[in-house]
Amino acid sequence: MDRWQNRVAVISGASSGIGAACARLLVAAGLQVVGLARRTDRLEQLRQSLPEEQRKRFHQHKCDVSQELQVDTAFEWIEKELGGIDVLINNAGIVLGGQLIDMPAKDINNILQTNLMGSIYCTKLAAGSMRRRQVAGHLIFVNSTAGVAGYKPDPADESLNAYTPSKFALTAVQEICRQELINQGSKIKTTSINPGWVATEIVPDETKAKLGEVILQADDVAQAVLYALSTPPHTQVEQITLRAVGEYF
Repeated sequence: MDRWQNRVAVISGASSGIGAACARLLVAAGLQVVGLARRTDRLEQLRQSLPEEQRKRFHQHKCDVSQELQVDTAFEWIEKELGGIDVLINNAGIVLGGQLIDMPAKDINNILQTNLMGSIYCTKLAAGSMRRRQVAGHLIFVNSTAGVAGYKPDPADESLNAYTPSKFALTAVQEICRQELINQGSKIKTTSINPGWVATEIVPDETKAKLGEVILQADDVAQAVLYALSTPPHTQVEQITLRAVGEYF
């Protein structure tokens, strides 16, 4: 991780769960971390929870990634204050229950705007920053096993019926970005992290109760992110899929 010392990592959805776990690990590893989230009070709580010597490396900015103007404003601030983006972790995501063919279109749109378009907005700006500065950066997509071919939502649990298409689309975005960057002669890496069920706030309590101990923790996913970042410049980890032992779906 030596080459990432004092480099700038931007994490969307950093106020809790996987995003917060990634922020803690990367700040401890010596990166300058910018946490983006709607809940600035939670970002401040995260900063205060860090060891005192690490707090100066954690920066925060209010941003709802589903709103392109807010993303533009946040990234302009990062460019001005920190000089650019070297690592992007697209983590922000939401889950809304219901059957795809019956749920309100506005709910489906909210899922796609956050899980898919939010990642695209951030990726375009981060990749632009890396290319302008000729930085061999890293674009990381916190995806899901729901975005892996062959996934079938549990018919008894409708919470992923609209979430799954958003993650399948994110799988395609990561692969298209990888191919486009190669065609441009860029050394920017792309990685999709595909966890199964993770014990975070977006997972319904009844689902957590049903899964019991067969569930990942946010730190498990953050460690996968850290592994992808720690690989040598010539090595690209394209996908990491991880599930709790015993998880069926």
